[in-house]
Amino acid sequence: MISWIRTTRARIMLAIILFVALLITWPLRAAFSIFGLKDMGVAARSLRGPIWWGGAEELQIRGAQIGTVDVLLNPLQLLIGRVRINIIRQLGTPEDISGAITIGLGGRGIDDVTGALALAAPLAPLPVSRVEFEGLSVHFSGGQCIDAHGRVRARVPALISGLSLANGLSGEARCAGTAVELPLVSQSGQEQLNIRVSADGSYQATMRVRTTDGLLSAALGANGFRPVGNEQVLRTVGRL
Repeated sequence: MISWIRTTRARIMLAIILFVALLITWPLRAAFSIFGLKDMGVAARSLRGPIWWGGAEELQIRGAQIGTVDVLLNPLQLLIGRVRINIIRQLGTPEDISGAITIGLGGRGIDDVTGALALAAPLAPLPVSRVEFEGLSVHFSGGQCIDAHGRVRARVPALISGLSLANGLSGEARCAGTAVELPLVSQSGQEQLNIRVSADGSYQATMRVRTTDGLLSAALGANGFRPVGNEQVLRTVGRL
């Protein structure tokens, strides 16, 4: 038995077994630190289990509250030098969400995000209560947006009298230099919301409402909008 262990092949096999055993039991908390997820603004109240199939309670990414989710490392992506950490909550409810955080030599970002998040607080004073994503992927490298695609829809609550946005404002994500840009438009085309988010989470947003209705203009003015020609405009900056 001892002579068998002394062979080169046996040592390689033993090293592989020990390496796999280490990965299987690698705690999710340690992986979050090693992969630099904290630098990406990822935090959680608690992390449990191994990274291969763990869980995060009250997960948030740059202030956006994700909630309690399953967290899984995709082993196949490691073979191409890429870390892909899948985040999933599948309960059959409107709060379901799926997607991934990806880290590689070419940059870092999010992949294939589908679901909805309550973003009223992070985006205030914009009158946006909820943002829905469909296949959203965004990647940054060297401070530049290198890839962005997927559909985004912003829901506006019925807080402003005369403003009817039952279907929200929607559009396709795209890169715009150092930022990812979300050019969202209502079904009527009278309302527009443009949001630009940089790699560090800072954002600029402009919402425009085209109207000649005096009552609606007054209601918008009471909510921070300012008249610019025949439009009511609200501009804001912040950090997610």
